[in-house]
Amino acid sequence: MRFEVRALSADNLIETHSVDAADAGEVGRLLQQRRLQPLSIKAAGGAGDSGRLPGRGRRTFSLLLFSAELLALLEAGLSLVETFEALLEKEGSPTARAVLERLTAHLREGLRFSAALARQPEVFPPLYVGIVRAAEGTGDLPHALARYIDYQTRLDAVRSKVLSAAIYPAILLAVGGAVTVFLMAYVVPRFAGVYQGSGRSLPWLSQLLLDWGQLVSEHSDVVFGGLLVVALVAVFWLRHFIRSGRWIVFLTRLPGIGERIRLIELSRLYLTTGMLLEGGIPILAALDIVGDTVSPTTREALHSARRTISDGGSLSEAFERCGLATPVALRLLRVGERSGQMGAMLTRSALFYEGESARWIERFAKVFEPLLMTAIGLLVGLIVVLLYMPIFDLAGALQ
Repeated sequence: MRFEVRALSADNLIETHSVDAADAGEVGRLLQQRRLQPLSIKAAGGAGDSGRLPGRGRRTFSLLLFSAELLALLEAGLSLVETFEALLEKEGSPTARAVLERLTAHLREGLRFSAALARQPEVFPPLYVGIVRAAEGTGDLPHALARYIDYQTRLDAVRSKVLSAAIYPAILLAVGGAVTVFLMAYVVPRFAGVYQGSGRSLPWLSQLLLDWGQLVSEHSDVVFGGLLVVALVAVFWLRHFIRSGRWIVFLTRLPGIGERIRLIELSRLYLTTGMLLEGGIPILAALDIVGDTVSPTTREALHSARRTISDGGSLSEAFERCGLATPVALRLLRVGERSGQMGAMLTRSALFYEGESARWIERFAKVFEPLLMTAIGLLVGLIVVLLYMPIFDLAGALQ
């Protein structure tokens, strides 16, 4: 059976190979013989990730909590094996216990920590494996873990701000949508029955609304079945759209907010790349790893930047040519190239735009929420007014 493999070489470069083997376990052994650390193992033809270990993966295993606990125990003087034994003793989650048991078993077999992590790519992403592998070369794993914790905490803070700003509009949309559906599916059909035999001419918008009500009354099963199918297709498409990362590309093209969304993504790019460079990972390997964390459009730009650097160009030149450098970031990158502190300067760039983005998110939420509430109120009010307009006409005729 043929497997498509992404692996980390001894030079910290991500390579892609096709391997013929009986199963994923044999693929892992063959890669170890070639001194390659597996990042992902997939059956050829897209049948899925055959190297994926049992368990529900990153969704139920907190990498941030794991790193914080690992750091605390290592700083207390415990060895890696002793640390995992201690974590196993206190862990109650079956999924987390399975991950820790596999790590402990691999370490007892003599594997390096990074190699043991790479055996579970569904839990430990290439970014994490790369950080640990670089730290093994310098012998400073606690410092690398502390750097990752700070990095992930900052990303979670930005994500939390975005989610907090989106919760209230989402509730408004849900409530407004529910009220609109109730009016269109229950109230309007009953008004249509009342007006059906009146014989009076109605305003065309009211007539259109009542025609819809008549349609729902006569063919309710077909209408609701069709709406259900449309809703299911929309949910399926939306999930695929979000998982593909193209939702970020879509947001960056929206007028008014597109540039801000791009700054948020560039901030994450700078933060991730800076952390990897500070951890001792070469720039080309760092860009390969970062490519898995960004949107498709930014990934293509990163590939172009990597080619420029491979041809002898500087990071600032590559980022400027590929549209990945803001004016502030470009100046800081040039300072970093002169001082030899590229990682620190990229992190500074990220922090600069992180603060600016947080302030923009707060201002946007304050403006968008009342606008959305007004729009929903106008829609519901329009439906009610159109329903009652014939009554107003009749009352005027009777006077």
